[in-house]
Amino acid sequence: MSDAPLLTLDLPGIRKLKSGKVREVFDLGDQLLFVASDRISAFDCIMPNGIPRKGEVLTQLSHFWFDLTEAWLPNHRLARADEPLPAVLQPFAAQLGRRSMLVKKSQPLAIECVVRGYLAGSGWKEYQARQTVCGLPLPAGLQEASELPEPIFTPATKAETGHDENIPFARAAEIVTPAVAEQARTLSLRLYSTARDYARQRGILIADTKFEFGLFNGELILIDEVLTPDSSRFWPADRYAPGRSQPSYDKQFVRDYLETLAWDKTPPAPALPPEVVSHTQGKYLEAFERLTGRKL
Repeated sequence: MSDAPLLTLDLPGIRKLKSGKVREVFDLGDQLLFVASDRISAFDCIMPNGIPRKGEVLTQLSHFWFDLTEAWLPNHRLARADEPLPAVLQPFAAQLGRRSMLVKKSQPLAIECVVRGYLAGSGWKEYQARQTVCGLPLPAGLQEASELPEPIFTPATKAETGHDENIPFARAAEIVTPAVAEQARTLSLRLYSTARDYARQRGILIADTKFEFGLFNGELILIDEVLTPDSSRFWPADRYAPGRSQPSYDKQFVRDYLETLAWDKTPPAPALPPEVVSHTQGKYLEAFERLTGRKL
């Protein structure tokens, strides 16, 4: 596997459907091919250089969680991590490596399913202003990074560009129907609690995370990436102390570096120096190794 980051990908003869902030999506007819690049974004801008092997971490960690939960929660993958690529993709095996996943064509829900177990990010800002998160009242006296009395489901709209917007559950029910919203909430809370308890035993606190669900043959299934450093806030348990911002395994280190620059947070984004790239890669790999108990 090359040490050079994979930033863009085209597969001659295979139609690309979409190129997102991180993922390249290709149409294989009756299924899709998801490829996680090494792109990294911050403040809604994609950095000109990426984090080598980041796409591998996202894909393999998602496989890990799918393995752990598929007995009770169906998901969109059609092949496991160790299964060979189909013949049509074999010519691209070196590029696809451990960063691709074959998935079902589902109809994604038009909401993000966010679960918060700790008070951080936009939730902390709202709590300071109104003692609520997504309109849900919380006890007085909580600090930044406090663990919540119980995990809460705080859905959001999906934004192709810019930030997702937090919405009340009632609005989510209007968007996807009350029955689907209720099922998504139940599954999200169970999935978060399962992962939180597992991760805590391995020295990681999952402060919050976002899930995506889709409808496939009338059934709600788990789709996209799951419980990765890109979709979650992972904190080292041995350094946890409420009342301040926490060190993390996600791209916060990149954001902190960018905050030191005279950059107005609009494109073009500045290139990340080698030490920031190396440190960030180390965080992604450490999160994978701690959670799975194996090296990538």
